[in-house]
Amino acid sequence: MTDLGLPALRSGTESVPTTDEKQTGKDFTSDQEVRWCPGCGDYAVLKAVQSFLPDLGLRRENIVFVSGIGCSSRFPYYLDTYGMHSIHGRAPTIATGIATAREDLSVWVVTGDGDALSIGGNHLIHTLRRNVNMTILLFNNRIYGLTKGQYSPTSETGKVTKSTPMGSLDHPFNPVSLALGAEATFVARTIDSDRKHLTSVLAAAAAHRGTSLVEIYQNCPIFNDGAFDAIKSPDTKADAIIPLVHGEPVLFGAPLEDGRGAKALVRDEETGGVKVVATADVAAEDILVHDAHNPDPTMAFAISRLTDSGYLNTSPIGIFRQVQRPTYDDAAREQVASATTVPGDDDAADRSARLAALIGGGDTWTIL
Repeated sequence: MTDLGLPALRSGTESVPTTDEKQTGKDFTSDQEVRWCPGCGDYAVLKAVQSFLPDLGLRRENIVFVSGIGCSSRFPYYLDTYGMHSIHGRAPTIATGIATAREDLSVWVVTGDGDALSIGGNHLIHTLRRNVNMTILLFNNRIYGLTKGQYSPTSETGKVTKSTPMGSLDHPFNPVSLALGAEATFVARTIDSDRKHLTSVLAAAAAHRGTSLVEIYQNCPIFNDGAFDAIKSPDTKADAIIPLVHGEPVLFGAPLEDGRGAKALVRDEETGGVKVVATADVAAEDILVHDAHNPDPTMAFAISRLTDSGYLNTSPIGIFRQVQRPTYDDAAREQVASATTVPGDDDAADRSARLAALIGGGDTWTIL
């Protein structure tokens, strides 16, 4: 984890038991048959996660994956860790209980754009604002795949689907903007087919103590094929992807002779946000330098708005925000300890009596 100069805070897996046993991706692969449609982007993400988990050096029995409902929510079946295929949209809530009760677990949530942002939207934003110690992988294919092709909360306006035969009237969510608006402490976006980038983002997310949200652009070849062609095609991806690297100027587009990108981000004085300009038209010192560690999420939010909510012409990719603040589950455990412990008192009976008095105090009734 990047050192942000906040010694009171710990790394994401510091409290989780480790193992000296050499592990490989096979150790994290279950005996269940993987059942997704041929060509689904979920396969690539699963393989990346299975290959990445050994790098954590954690015992498998101290890792738990919680999912909701949807194609991506089959994930726990395919990993040889603890897992729970839970309730539609409620995976973050169940994961909150696990993370609060069991500090010795590395808690992961796997969800989709429909599961997380429709019925689960309220649960997601409160998990983000509370900063519970978990890593959320949000698979975004801009469609409902499991129920066979209805529009989702991230489908573009005008999207023709089985449930919107004349085109969707809804304005879509931008998951990264939503997370930043909820002041999530770690927000990133990556792509299912970019194994190197996906793995590096997963590593940073796992090391973060607090809620890490990683949006993964994931292609659905059956019901929304080609939704992300602009950022995947060799002919267009240089101009479509805006790479975000902390401490580096934000440059993209086909490289120029001097090695710089043809385009850059600068502050937009008229709107207070950011805009894309040609590097030839702006001084080098005016080009925006990405600061993922800025405690104020305003600039990260402005960058996230460059994502085209319709046809994906441009998309910032990388870690938007990576800051630290106390986590909900750490604070909850400290509060329980302070309520039941007196310095120098190790008598279990006395602690139990104080806890009973705390619970039974105030306005309580005895039902006869």
